[in-house]
Amino acid sequence: MLDEDALGRISLFSQLRREDLKRLGTAMAPRSFPRAGVVLKEGERAAGFFVIAKGRVEVVHGLGSESERQLATLGAGEFFGEMGLLDGYPCSASVRALEDTECLVLSRSDFLAELRQNPQMAVSMLPVLSARLRQAEKAAL
Repeated sequence: MLDEDALGRISLFSQLRREDLKRLGTAMAPRSFPRAGVVLKEGERAAGFFVIAKGRVEVVHGLGSESERQLATLGAGEFFGEMGLLDGYPCSASVRALEDTECLVLSRSDFLAELRQNPQMAVSMLPVLSARLRQAEKAAL
């Protein structure tokens, strides 16, 4: 379980109430990945939202191909998979463990169940999502 303070530091959840953060934290399940293990695979349906509790991962485009390119390296306290949590679309990149890694995972189905019970959570997240969209548009110009 991830405590509400740690979840509240994640931009996507930064506007949620403490009780909402606590419920999301309780819904998160631990998962372990060995060094070089694939956590998410590009093109496959996203498994959920991951917060790294211990270890490091790399975000890679074109995993296993000649054009493989590392996009980012993430460590403890960082997260990935937030877009799949929201839209359920296939992953746009792969994530591979650089060392033995432990994550806390919030599945899309658990997240959607929380939103159905408490639609105010979605309303609270809209400004954050809008800001991220504006940043992406600005970067694309």
